[in-house]
Amino acid sequence: MPSPGPTTPLRHEAGSLSTPRPRHGKPVGDFPGTVPDLELIDVGAARSFNVRSHGYPYRTVRWHFHPEYEIHLIVETTGRAFVGDYLGTFGPGNLVMTGPNVPHNWISDTEPGVAVGCRCIFVQFTAEFINNCLGLFPELQDAKPLLLDAQRGIEFPDETGRLVAPVMAALRDATGIERIELFLRLMRHLTDCRNRRLLASVAYRAAPSDYMADSFNHVLAHVRANYTGLLRESELAALCGCSRGALSRKFRRHTGLTFVQYVNRLRIRHACDLLTIGRAKIVDICYQSGFNNLSNFNRQFLQQKRMSPTVFRDCHRLNATRSIEHGRQAPHMLQQGVQE
Repeated sequence: MPSPGPTTPLRHEAGSLSTPRPRHGKPVGDFPGTVPDLELIDVGAARSFNVRSHGYPYRTVRWHFHPEYEIHLIVETTGRAFVGDYLGTFGPGNLVMTGPNVPHNWISDTEPGVAVGCRCIFVQFTAEFINNCLGLFPELQDAKPLLLDAQRGIEFPDETGRLVAPVMAALRDATGIERIELFLRLMRHLTDCRNRRLLASVAYRAAPSDYMADSFNHVLAHVRANYTGLLRESELAALCGCSRGALSRKFRRHTGLTFVQYVNRLRIRHACDLLTIGRAKIVDICYQSGFNNLSNFNRQFLQQKRMSPTVFRDCHRLNATRSIEHGRQAPHMLQQGVQE
């Protein structure tokens, strides 16, 4: 049987999400047709945007939405793509951009027990960030139609996917000014593409207020707003209208983590931002991130980052120092080059 490719769409009636079916004729489980999960994305104060990658299976692969824009590139595997009320197929090189709150998911056709190391690379940025860029740089006005089209989800042709693949791979590992340079190059490639295809139907509109009516999404939003403070699982269960046991199962099913693991990830991510951009003492960062015990903070940080908070900060300071030294050497090196 031939593998599905990124240009063989399967579309249902406009606006229909109730009974999407894949090729084998069975319902697609708990993704389209149900309320999408809210995914909490923390860009952080030390970055303008997120660049990440993950394999498959992975705990966050589910029918979900978030307020950020996303540029999503498939590196490996084939399968089914869901964007708004669109259902299609994808393969390596499939490049899609989604706008704020547009639900999406990619389900790979892999054999049970088979794990893929890197299935996708994706860039996420807020509407506030990109709107600020538009306000600062008149040259970016050409990107406005792209951002508007993203409200329905955009699929780019294979050649654009191949063009941006090395840019996104480099962006994942870049630091400093190079990140901005590569991001602008990525946006230029997407803006210059005139053969992009809108995925969701003309009538489709994302409905984040409806999604947030779901009790568990309400809990996730509450956690996101209060994770540096005191969070009691019993109070969150009451907010969700269920028992603590049921809430625990919901966390595991929707996020792939326990409640405590989920909150600790948010807190450690926040601690990383504080370690990167400021000079606060480690003990102060511990409490500012929501931990009330320094030994537990150090243990959780070491578990997630494979290094202590002190080593993490020293590494970032070293990186910043080397970048500054390189910048100071550049004019001298350039002058030598001209003389030669």
